[in-house]
Amino acid sequence: MRESRRLRHWLSPQAYVECRDGTSGTVRCPVCHYPRVTDRVEMSNTTVTSTLSSCDSGEIGTEADCRARSKARPTPRGAPAVPVRVRYVRSRFVIANGVRLFCLEAGPAGAPVVLLLHGFPELAYSWRHQVAALGEAGFHVVAPDLPGYGRSDKPNVTYDCEWINACLVGVLDALGCERAVVAGHDWGGILVWIMARQYPDRLAGVIGVNTPDLPRPPMPPVQLLRQIFVDTPIYIIQFQERGVAEWMLGSWGRGVDDFVEMIFGATTQVADAFPPAVLDVYKDAFRPVGALTPPIEYYRNLDRNWELTAEIADRTIDVPCLMISAADDPVLTPAMTAGMEERAPDLERVVIERCGHWTQQERPRETSQAMLAYLRRLPPWH
Repeated sequence: MRESRRLRHWLSPQAYVECRDGTSGTVRCPVCHYPRVTDRVEMSNTTVTSTLSSCDSGEIGTEADCRARSKARPTPRGAPAVPVRVRYVRSRFVIANGVRLFCLEAGPAGAPVVLLLHGFPELAYSWRHQVAALGEAGFHVVAPDLPGYGRSDKPNVTYDCEWINACLVGVLDALGCERAVVAGHDWGGILVWIMARQYPDRLAGVIGVNTPDLPRPPMPPVQLLRQIFVDTPIYIIQFQERGVAEWMLGSWGRGVDDFVEMIFGATTQVADAFPPAVLDVYKDAFRPVGALTPPIEYYRNLDRNWELTAEIADRTIDVPCLMISAADDPVLTPAMTAGMEERAPDLERVVIERCGHWTQQERPRETSQAMLAYLRRLPPWH
């Protein structure tokens, strides 16, 4: 038997556990001593065993999180930890549309599928609370690193909505799933509203988190923004010239580290949601040379997406939809959802109070509860 070594897994940044190379088994949480289930994953081109689950006492998190839960202590803002008791969150790679996508997964195979799409600059990790909570509720939950992000492939292609959503629908094909409910936050939200019009037969429902289904603008959106923000161009405009944004974000100050701390810190109402260990997950993902280019390419295809969706833009979304807004999001405000019923007639709205832009991470319990209440009202789908 190979010598045991300590492994720090990115999903649980401060939880050091004993693992054996090439094996799977059960280890114990160093704080509360509940068993943790390990799984084999690919990491830096080497297959190792790593802990993908929380202990039985609660949600995925750090050793400090587990210590707090073992004492039944609420968070500093008085909100108890999300009660999640799933044994483990699985990881897998899925081949879809010719690319390999890294996914987090929970819940029983064969159960109704819920696909969770993250935003910028995020990862499947951003849905860690909901993957566990929805899996525990009996749904088959899958959260990929979007094409070009994190541990998913980063091909040199045009990152437009046709190619990206073909990859994501390919995940459903790989799962053997005819229909799914798709949820998207930030950029993921843009994609799910487009997907509902591209692939209406594949979706049983749509959940937008922060990102509303906006009416089609009269001209390509980047062109419109250039007319509005003439003297002080916003970041979407600054992202358009290839190489400039990558150089700025990668070299200014401490580079990616400063960018990650700034973007998560400036638009959150719950600072406790982003302790250093969580920020490190994003820093590690975007530090490598070239890691920022594919995500920024999503922005560089906004005008192309406007052209590609011309023929489907007027389609109504007939499946039941849920719009989760955050009361204090300075970017995507609840007011921006006005008029959505014209395009999605079967629409339910939820506004989460005292919450900024990163809703599923700032208010995980409220987000999971709103999603579960909606999912449980839907007719069964497969």
